[in-house]
Amino acid sequence: METEIKKIVPKDINKQRELGVVRYADDFVIMHKDRKVIDAAKEVISKWLKGIGLELKPEKTKIAHTLEGDDPGFDFLGYNVRQYKVGKYRSGKTQNGYKTLIKPSTKSIKNHKEKLKAVIESHKAAPQAAMISKLNPIIRGWCNYHRTVVSKEVFGELDTYLWEITWRWAKRRHPNKSKSWIAKKYWKAEGSRQWNFRDNKGGKLLLHSETEIVRHVKVRGTESPMDGNLVYWSKRLRKSPLVSPRVIKLMGKQKGKCGQCGMLFIDGDKWES
Repeated sequence: METEIKKIVPKDINKQRELGVVRYADDFVIMHKDRKVIDAAKEVISKWLKGIGLELKPEKTKIAHTLEGDDPGFDFLGYNVRQYKVGKYRSGKTQNGYKTLIKPSTKSIKNHKEKLKAVIESHKAAPQAAMISKLNPIIRGWCNYHRTVVSKEVFGELDTYLWEITWRWAKRRHPNKSKSWIAKKYWKAEGSRQWNFRDNKGGKLLLHSETEIVRHVKVRGTESPMDGNLVYWSKRLRKSPLVSPRVIKLMGKQKGKCGQCGMLFIDGDKWES
């Protein structure tokens, strides 16, 4: 498919670079500054898909400008990609008067909130520790997925939402108790933070804002996991947002090597921590 799309632009390296194609499984995005090129690409894809018995679904196909229009930007794999107008000298090296920001999509945020709420609703009579153990993997997984983009503000908003639904949960369990009594029972002070949702055994509810933002670094040039450059891929793995901070710390101490065989870790390897 990508080969067919590239045929609609001249075989000039600069022209080829102007046409961006990003694909993940059966989802893909085509980017170009000229609407005519986008329309031509859509026709090429439609013809190519017909050849293998498939077709583009109109409800899942969107053509949008990333800066202008009533609904600028687009959603892709749970992210929203959009450009925002800024001052000439705030737009970085290009000085085009806009910045491209990738944020968690509205749909992804809504689905995450619904999942958190569903867990709390299903634990109305359950112990606090059981609810915390159920919520933490959901929070950790969602934050790790979105930690590479502009998510700091969203993380803060989600923490506020999480506090609201856990407070309602606690009040529902003790309708005849005072607010101070409820707060003392379910929230404990720790360090500089006074409100930590914790059980008596020390189990603590994770906060979205505790997740460190780590920007994604593009793969260098034409590097491939199959080219044998294990040092490069091992270093990337130690900075991956999909690996827990604890594992990354341990891998750093071991210089990315297995303690038993001395081989470098690469993506897909299994390890114990």
